[in-house]
Amino acid sequence: MATEPFGVLADPARRRILDLLRERPRLAGELTAAVGLSQPGTSKHLRVLREAGLVTVRPEAQRRWYELRPEPLAEIDAWLTPYRWMWADRFDALERHLDTMDDE
Repeated sequence: MATEPFGVLADPARRRILDLLRERPRLAGELTAAVGLSQPGTSKHLRVLREAGLVTVRPEAQRRWYELRPEPLAEIDAWLTPYRWMWADRFDALERHLDTMDDE
């Protein structure tokens, strides 16, 4: 199983978990309900996210709070920076196209 951030982010369930954790720390059970997976399935994804360094876990009695670690995502963002020009031009073209549609 991939533990590098790029490989980890390839899975849609893991991206959904990260989206939820972006809002605030959450309990494992809350993530299970929100993602719609079984508890063992969610635990597996959370383990992979922890091993990749994308989340941390904070035990509190019998509960486990999961939190997003932004540093690995910042590394991915930095890697993507030189490639942004490829889609920036397309977004500009789309904006121009939409502006002409408003004029009609």
